[in-house]
Amino acid sequence: MPPCIVVIPCYNEADRLPVDAFAGFNARGHSVRFLMVDDGSTDATQSVLQSLHRRDPQRFSVLRLPQNSGKAEAVRRGILSAMAEPVETVGFWDADLATPLEAIPEFLDTMQQNPQLQLVIGARVKLLGRHVERRPLRHYLGRVFATAASLALRLPVYDTQCGAKMFRVTQQTRRLFATPFCTNWIFDVELLARLVRLRKAAGLASPEQCVYELPLTQWRDVAGSKVRPRDFVKSFFELLRIYRRYLSRRAVWPPGEGLELTEVLADESRRAA
Repeated sequence: MPPCIVVIPCYNEADRLPVDAFAGFNARGHSVRFLMVDDGSTDATQSVLQSLHRRDPQRFSVLRLPQNSGKAEAVRRGILSAMAEPVETVGFWDADLATPLEAIPEFLDTMQQNPQLQLVIGARVKLLGRHVERRPLRHYLGRVFATAASLALRLPVYDTQCGAKMFRVTQQTRRLFATPFCTNWIFDVELLARLVRLRKAAGLASPEQCVYELPLTQWRDVAGSKVRPRDFVKSFFELLRIYRRYLSRRAVWPPGEGLELTEVLADESRRAA
């Protein structure tokens, strides 16, 4: 399994973080490191994270942000820190483990077997034989939003909002996190919009060639989620902001620079060799 760091954004998770699940996963010999990002928590989250670090300092590290900046910025800061390490793959995972950690090896195997992939996304598809448990209201609101996001991106993506994603560390994926996001609730869509924009600027094929949606075998709504139905209303306003910034004819990102075609081609040639 290639070296990998998974970022876990945490905000006031002292009573919800499944510490034993994290410790147990690494005790089974997986070559995965975790970067726990404390997003300015006001409870005992920092103490909980430090206890994990003391238990296994080689597998758990902690990045503490001085103030609460929101999940999008916590993930971005964590990913940038992870990409500074000598690893091939980085990712982010929801702290409540709605997607079990046991799915990580499947994500990594998928990426290893498909060198053209830049991004593997978890997809919460309720199929026979799979244990995907979602509250009906959130499921149907999510389907409406996913359809709108797919239309805006011009990309047939099924599930943009699953909190389990893996990225291959390349020049292109570094650019995805180089600047702060203009959204918070749906920064996952903004990541895809950035990828669409960068590949278009470099004259490359559609992101359909380098993004893979992996249907999850297990996923469940965890009590205490910070997402509320009213947040879906906010999401549509944020989707409009993403469209204007990245996808419209007057798109202004990236500011003053595009992705150099030679950089991307060099990355893709190395993976194909």
